[in-house]
Amino acid sequence: MTASSKAATIRVSEMFGPTIQGEGVLIGLPTVFVRTGGCDYRCSWCDSLHAVDSRYRDDWTPMTPEAVWDEVKRLSGGVPVTVSLSGGNPAIQPLGALIKLGHRDGYRFALETQGSVSKDWFADLDVLVLSPKPPSSGMETDWALFDGCLEAAGGPPETVLKIVVFDEADYAYARDAAARYPQLPVYLQPGNHTPPGGDEVDAGIDMDGIAERMRWLVDRVTQDRWFDARVLPQLHVLLWGNRRGV
Repeated sequence: MTASSKAATIRVSEMFGPTIQGEGVLIGLPTVFVRTGGCDYRCSWCDSLHAVDSRYRDDWTPMTPEAVWDEVKRLSGGVPVTVSLSGGNPAIQPLGALIKLGHRDGYRFALETQGSVSKDWFADLDVLVLSPKPPSSGMETDWALFDGCLEAAGGPPETVLKIVVFDEADYAYARDAAARYPQLPVYLQPGNHTPPGGDEVDAGIDMDGIAERMRWLVDRVTQDRWFDARVLPQLHVLLWGNRRGV
């Protein structure tokens, strides 16, 4: 492997699909997923620890953009489809060359990130989902870094705001974030906890808790006349729980 190819190596946690996008602005859309390994956050309720926690590091495969792209084409049968770049935080990976390869073949790319790391290739995306983490995550948002992500994206990608909400503090955070960025469409998602003692790599899910938070969140936005917000579930969780690879 040459020095240049090493510099472009992408750490891949898993690749799968086509299946549907389960959440946010592209919910229900057939998608191939490229989930990268590694993250600069450690959210208390993370449902993708296999792509975040260092104990899974040996499961992350170093791949060139060309190798990743060959697998995307194999999964999709060579038919152009939306490719979701997720993680972990995919923004810490060198994904620019992969996006260029995909666009050459007519594919579209969506990326979701918390907005803590900006890259110049954000401007090459078709969809950028910025998902800052609310108080329940245990993380703090650096809005200057978040602004950097918006500046890097510029005008080309469709850019939206997506926030997970567990409780009143998270809801207040979402309202403040939406007021800070009135130009961004807002998607709210009830939080997903795995059952006590569970492991996120299993299929276990607190379905009752999610349904309760969903009803509460719907009531909250309608009572507040927050009619610009869209409240959506994680469709893939309702169908398959927290299983990986779906």
